[in-house]
Amino acid sequence: MAETIKSTARTEAQHLTHLTKSALTSRTYIYPLRAIPYLLLHSSLRDPLFKHKILPALGYSAAAFAVIALTTYVPQAAVLSMVQGPGGPVAAVGAVWAEAALVGRLLVNWREEGVWEGFDGTLVEKGLEDLVAEGREVKKGRGDAVGKLGKLVTKPFVNLSPQALVRYFMYLPLNFIPVVGNVIFVVLQGKRMGPNAHERYFQLKGMRTNEREKFVEDRRGAYTSFGVMATVLEFIPVIGIFFAFTNAVGAALWAADMELKERAERSRLETSYRAESE
Repeated sequence: MAETIKSTARTEAQHLTHLTKSALTSRTYIYPLRAIPYLLLHSSLRDPLFKHKILPALGYSAAAFAVIALTTYVPQAAVLSMVQGPGGPVAAVGAVWAEAALVGRLLVNWREEGVWEGFDGTLVEKGLEDLVAEGREVKKGRGDAVGKLGKLVTKPFVNLSPQALVRYFMYLPLNFIPVVGNVIFVVLQGKRMGPNAHERYFQLKGMRTNEREKFVEDRRGAYTSFGVMATVLEFIPVIGIFFAFTNAVGAALWAADMELKERAERSRLETSYRAESE
């Protein structure tokens, strides 16, 4: 029995080490960060999203955080102080942040059209109109990237499903453990958020469920890396909802890089094949 436990622990440690190494070497944690200046510097994305989507969402997020902080912090700090002693008030801060992040995620779901406009608009900005056209109408002619987006042909998947909401509540108590619990919470959420960030990309590519699962599993470290950074940004009170929009842009930038690399490789192989046939 003891040997079995040791073997299992050793296997899990090796898996975690491999996942961590893969996550760090993939450098996909850069995409959520790259997306912030990308959105701010590209007026074709910034102007329509800020005016009609991001600014109203920030207002709702600020109001929600104020209500949560004013009504729940003191009771939670009091309860946690009885359980944890002096660390209770600190643990309560983490809990309030996690609860506010959940409300922010719900607000994003409510305004999810704007998030997907950011994703699709970024693909258009990167010259992938044909890919976006698999999921919505793309208007011809000149104009900003978001302005070219027409009616949805296939509706994007819901960001926060009932199952994901249940898991969020299951993991929420981790935030009662200062620092360590917060880190575990972010990593667990990040592992889920990474693949979810590309659900739209998988949809536009027409991938079946088994194809998506294999695609993600082959890049598990990269998706965890992206998801953890994205979760950290969205965990920031009030402005976390702004990062929900930039994370969608970051996911699109990553998708565009993969798509363009795949097309370049396919073109190279076709050229090589034609040259050999002649």
